[in-house]
Amino acid sequence: MHKPAQALDFALKETSPNIGVGAVRRDKLSCTYDLVEQMQYLYVRVVKARDLPGKDVTGGVDPYVEVKLGNYKGLTKHFEKKSNPQWNMVFAFSKERIQASVLEVVVKDKDVVVDDFVGRVMFDLNEIPKRVPPDSPLAPQWYRLEDRRGDKAKGELMLAVWMGTQADEAFPDAWHSDAATVGPEAVANIRSKVYLSPKLWYVRVNVIEAQDLISSDKTRYPEVFVKANLGFQFLRTSVSQIKTTNPLWNEDLMFVAAEPFEEPLVLTAEDRVGPNKDEILGRCVIPLHIVQRRLDHKPVNTKWFNLEKNVVVEGEQKKETKFSSRIHLRVCLEGGYHVLDESTHYSSDLRPTAKQLWKASIGILEVGIISAQGLMPMKTRDGRGTTDAYCVAKYGQKWIRTRTIVDSLAPRWNEQYIWEVFDPCTVITVGVFDNGHLHGGDKSGGSKDSRIGKVRIRLSTLETDRVYTHSHPLLVLHNSGVKKMGELQLAVRFTSLSLINTLSMYSLPLLPKMHHIHPLSVIQLDNLRHQAIQIVSMRLSRAEPPLRKEVVEYMLDVDSHTWSMRRSKANFFRITKVLGGMIAFGRWFDQICNWKNPLTSILIHILFIILVLYPELILPTIFLYLFMIGIWNFRWRPRHPPHMDTRLSHADAAHPDELDEEFDTFPTSRSSDIVKMRYDRLRSIAGKFQTVVGDLATQGERFHNLLSWRDTRATTLFVTFCFIAALVLYVTPFQVVCLLIGFYVLRHPRFRQKHPSVPFNYFKRLPARVDSIL
Repeated sequence: MHKPAQALDFALKETSPNIGVGAVRRDKLSCTYDLVEQMQYLYVRVVKARDLPGKDVTGGVDPYVEVKLGNYKGLTKHFEKKSNPQWNMVFAFSKERIQASVLEVVVKDKDVVVDDFVGRVMFDLNEIPKRVPPDSPLAPQWYRLEDRRGDKAKGELMLAVWMGTQADEAFPDAWHSDAATVGPEAVANIRSKVYLSPKLWYVRVNVIEAQDLISSDKTRYPEVFVKANLGFQFLRTSVSQIKTTNPLWNEDLMFVAAEPFEEPLVLTAEDRVGPNKDEILGRCVIPLHIVQRRLDHKPVNTKWFNLEKNVVVEGEQKKETKFSSRIHLRVCLEGGYHVLDESTHYSSDLRPTAKQLWKASIGILEVGIISAQGLMPMKTRDGRGTTDAYCVAKYGQKWIRTRTIVDSLAPRWNEQYIWEVFDPCTVITVGVFDNGHLHGGDKSGGSKDSRIGKVRIRLSTLETDRVYTHSHPLLVLHNSGVKKMGELQLAVRFTSLSLINTLSMYSLPLLPKMHHIHPLSVIQLDNLRHQAIQIVSMRLSRAEPPLRKEVVEYMLDVDSHTWSMRRSKANFFRITKVLGGMIAFGRWFDQICNWKNPLTSILIHILFIILVLYPELILPTIFLYLFMIGIWNFRWRPRHPPHMDTRLSHADAAHPDELDEEFDTFPTSRSSDIVKMRYDRLRSIAGKFQTVVGDLATQGERFHNLLSWRDTRATTLFVTFCFIAALVLYVTPFQVVCLLIGFYVLRHPRFRQKHPSVPFNYFKRLPARVDSIL
C-alpha cells in the first residue's frame, strides 16, 4: 500500500495562490507582476548628506548612515574626512517581518573605539506614502538632522522613504533585511539577474589541399595530415592518400565558436614521421572576424593561406618570405544552422544563428516564480540544517536567476519574468539550487551550488491565455534512489499574438532548412553540442554574479546521452505501452472472429460487406471515425502541464546495482583494464540502443497524441483535417483518390523538395512523454 502514496507525493498539485490575475484589490499591483503574490516592502533611499559637523580632534567627520527598523539594521559604507558624502543606496525591509512602528535613520561618525552620534531622522510607519509602478520614483528631499532630544542639529540628509512592492525598480539592487547576515563581499552573489547566452556559430573548415610542403626527410614520401584547433577544440583530417609534397584531403571539420570571437582558428600541417612522432611542416592562424558568413547552402569562395614555420606573435613584424608552403581552404561561419546546446527533446530555441533568418515572434511566455515548500536542508550552519535557495530559468538565449533567499526551507521569491516565443513546440526549464558561495564559500575553493531539482514545461501543452498555477515536485535521482527535495510553486501563462501564425508553425520544419539540406551526423551533433555546452558555461561563469558551470550543465542536461539501465527500461516500457493499443485491437478482433459477443460480430460483418461493396466509403469512414474519437477524447484532455514522473522514469523501482552503475564514473572505476574496456564498450553501444528505443517510443507517443488533446492546437488542426478529409472523400470517387495518391508517391525527383513535407513537420512537432522522464 506504500507505492500509491509515494506516487501521489511525487505528483503535480494544483494551487490557488493569491496572485494578481483575477484578484480584486484596492492596491492595484502593476500589471506586469500579476502572476506572483504581492509582497510589501519599506524602501529607504539614502542619497547624500551636507554640512555635517566635525566630531574628531581635527574637526573632520568620517560619516556613514545606519538605517534601523526594530531588530534590523542596514549600514552604508563610510567616507573619511568628508562633510558632504554621497551614498545613493537603497534599503528594503519586508513588511511581514516589521515589528517596529518607527523608522530611524542615523548619521554616525566612524571611530576606532565608539562611533559618535551625528544626527538622526525619524519616521512614523503609518505616515509613510505608498508608491505603485508605473508611477515615477519618489523624489528624495532634504531632512534636517535632529539630536537625541529631538532638537535641530547641524547638517542635513537627503532621503526618500516609501512603501512599495517587488515590482518597484529599486527592488533588484536594494539591500534586503532578510539577507542581513550575509557579508558585504557576498551580497553580489544573492541578487536577481538576467543573463544572455553567447551567440553561437558553427565554423566549417573544408581542408582541400596543400602545396609545396617541405619535409626534413627527403628519402621518404611524407604522410601529411592537418590538425585544426579553436580554443579547447581539436580536430584533424585523415592522412592524405596522395603521399607527395602536394597532398589532397577535401575533408570538412566543424567547430563551435561564440561571439565575440576571442580565439583564432589555427591549422597545422604535420608529417607522420614515426608511430608517435609528428613533424610540423607549417602553421597558419585565421582570425574568425575576417571569415565569411553564409546564410544558405551556396558554397563560399576558396582561399590560399601561407603556411609559416613559426607562428607570428601579435605586435611583431612579419618577415617577408619569398617562398612558402600554402594550404587551400574553404572556411565559413554557418548562419543557417541552429547550434544545439540543449538536448533536441528539451530545446527552448530552434532559430538559426543568423538574425536575418529569424521569423517574427508568435507569442509571449510569462512565468511567475512564487515560492518553494518543504526544501531539504542542503548544508549545516551553526549545527543545524539550512538551505540558501535560488531559481534559474532558461528559455531561448535568456537565462534568469532569482535572488537567493538566505536560510529558509520555504523561500518566497515572487519574481516574474517574460520571454518572447518563436516556436510553440519548445520547452522552458526551471531549476532550483542551493547557493554555496555565501559566508566565505568562495574562499573554500571546492564549494559548488548544489542542485535541488528542476521542472520542464512544454509550451505546446499550454492553452493560450490560461494561467497555470501548480506546485511542481522537485525530484532528483541519487545513487540511493529517487528523492523528493521539495515543491516549487509556479504560475505560467502563454499568450499567442496570432492564432494563425501559431498554427502555421506546425507546418514548418522543427530545425532550420540547412539541417535538412546539409544534415550533420548524430555523432557530429553530439560532439558539437558538448563543445557548445562548455563554451556557454565558460561565458556565463564570467558574469557577475557568475552562473556557475555546475548550474549551466544541469540546466542543459549535459549527461542526457550517457548509458543508464533505468532509462533503457523506461524507454522499453514506453514502447510496450504504445504497442499495447495494437495488441488490444488484435485481441478485440480475435473476439469478433470467435463470436464472443454475437451482436458485435454481426455488426462488424455488415460493416465489412458494405465496405467491400462500396470501397469508396473506406477512407471517409476511417477519417470520420478518427474525428469522432478525437471529439470524444476532448472531455478527458489533460488540464495541467506534464511533470516529472517517477513511475514513467522507473526511478522508484530501480535496483541498487542499476543505480550504482548509473552513478559510476565514465570511464568506469573498475580495476581490471580488460573489464574496463569491455564495460565502456558495452555502455557506449547500449547508449546508442537506448537512444534508438527512445526515438521509437517518441514516434509512437506522437501518433497517440494526435487525438489526445495534450497539445490542443495540434489536435484541433488534426481533427479539423479529418473532418474536411471525410467530407471531400465522401464526394470524390475512390479510384480518383487512389490515382492521385499513386502519382504523388511516384512523382519525378524534379518535383520533390529536399526539406521535409508539411505532414512530416506537423508530426515532428507533436508532444511526447519524453518531457516527463527524469
